[in-house]
Amino acid sequence: MEDKEISQAVISRLPRYFRYLGELKDEGIERVSSQELSDIMRVTASQIRQDLNNFGGFGQQGYGYNVEYLYGEIGEILGLHKEHNLIIVGAGHLGQALVNYMNFERRGFIFRGIFDINEKIQGTQIRGITVRPMQEMEQFVRENDIDIAVLTIPKTSAVAVAEQLVSYGIKGFWNFAHIDLHVPEKIQVENVHLSDSLMKLSYNLASHAE
Repeated sequence: MEDKEISQAVISRLPRYFRYLGELKDEGIERVSSQELSDIMRVTASQIRQDLNNFGGFGQQGYGYNVEYLYGEIGEILGLHKEHNLIIVGAGHLGQALVNYMNFERRGFIFRGIFDINEKIQGTQIRGITVRPMQEMEQFVRENDIDIAVLTIPKTSAVAVAEQLVSYGIKGFWNFAHIDLHVPEKIQVENVHLSDSLMKLSYNLASHAE
């Protein structure tokens, strides 16, 4: 595959392909056409072919796609063939909910540590993981090969914490703080704004109201 820039729109659809192909694989389906995928995903067959052609195509005319093979290939494109070690900064309700969501581990995202400034919860455990003070974060990140930090902290402290984590060697952020992070270009950031998603739903409800 050539080294070329893939649009974010294509990248955003890859997890959906992976999820639906996983469901087909679990059902014992061995092959699927772009039209059948289109019917399931509500994405045009032409768009599916264009998306997959960015990575080599994977299909055969008159046969379609081998489900298990395509599932594995997309998983590798998404980097799911290797484990990622994560920490959570912020052990509030959202941080706890993320740690308790077991499906992340099935995808290779392993929570190794949790950190919080609240002394009252330091030393407690969430699904067997001890909540540690922020002062221990640098050593923990370096010793446990942590590559992703999940930020579930107020925006007032998120920027400073992110800068610290970059200096410790963090390569990517899953950012739930309502603020943009100013990090070097090589550091990957995925911002998650839950209220934006809810407002989008609100708009769609309003625009389709009778």
